[in-house]
Amino acid sequence: MESEPLAGAGPSSKRLGAAVLGLLHGHVELFGIELQEQKARTLSLLLFAGLALVFALLLLTALSGLVLVMLWDSYRLAGIIGLCVFYGLAAVFCGLRLKAAVFDESSPFSSTLEELAKDRERLLP
Repeated sequence: MESEPLAGAGPSSKRLGAAVLGLLHGHVELFGIELQEQKARTLSLLLFAGLALVFALLLLTALSGLVLVMLWDSYRLAGIIGLCVFYGLAAVFCGLRLKAAVFDESSPFSSTLEELAKDRERLLP
């Protein structure tokens, strides 16, 4: 004996499938847009961070030389020790800030995750 499919099940399942595919398409498109934005933002951040690092190192070198030239006759050892202590404290401070920034970063795809959560709430009873 063959069981006959329900009369209204065909179009309803097609509509449900189309709705699910539409939602999936929207989420994939949103994910792609966010991925492009994140890539451009990351590239820009890396470029400016690199340039800032180069110029900061040039400035530190010039200022260190200036301080040592000014203190060379009377306080050369104190000037060298002071610069080393300053650079050590600055390195520790920057390392702690970097650690905090790495562990505090939010999800780069928060909009996609929010949309998926909304759809899950709408589809589940």
